[in-house]
Parts: sequence; C-alpha cells; structure tokens
Amino acid sequence: MNFTTLELCAGGGGQALGFEMAGFHHTAVVEYEPQFCTTLRTNRPHWNVIQQDIRNLRGQDFTGLDLLTAGVPCPPFSIAGKQLGSDDERDMFPAVMAPPRLMRD
Repeated sequence: MNFTTLELCAGGGGQALGFEMAGFHHTAVVEYEPQFCTTLRTNRPHWNVIQQDIRNLRGQDFTGLDLLTAGVPCPPFSIAGKQLGSDDERDMFPAVMAPPRLMRD
C-alpha cells in the first residue's frame, strides 16, 4: 500500500526525504523560502514543490492524505530567538495544528 503525505514547512527537505525513504508518496512539499524551494526542486525534481505560506493553503486542494508532516520553525520559542512565542509573526504552530480538513476519514 502506498501512503501519502503533505509536508509543510519543508525547509531543505530532510524530513521529507526520510518519509520518502520510508515509502511515503508526497502529494506536495510546501515551503515559503525561495532558496529552499530551489534546493528541493534541484534535489527532488519529481516532488510537487509549492512555494507558499502555509496559512494560505486550501484544504480542498489536498484531500485523502494519510499523514500530515511539518518542520515548524522554532525561533518564536527558542532561546536562540526572542522567545516571543505566539506573539511572534513567525509562529506557524497554529497553522499546522489546525489546518483545513486534509486527512482521510
């Protein structure tokens, strides 16, 4: 059986590569930063790379998924950042934790 996943905040693709190696098919990998999208497209030309803010995704575009994965940026909460938490505009946790209906029933 082929399992499908949607990868949010894909970065350079390390986590997505691991899931591919585990047998998952990526419906799409979504990343906001253009240089990361270039890396993803160069290293995995068969992946559907979408350069977009995850807060603008439409759930109806990604139906029937088996797994939702995300490499959410940690600077809003990290001691290396300003530790603004949910007050930091880069806080993507709410967008990942309450995405539009994406999973299979």
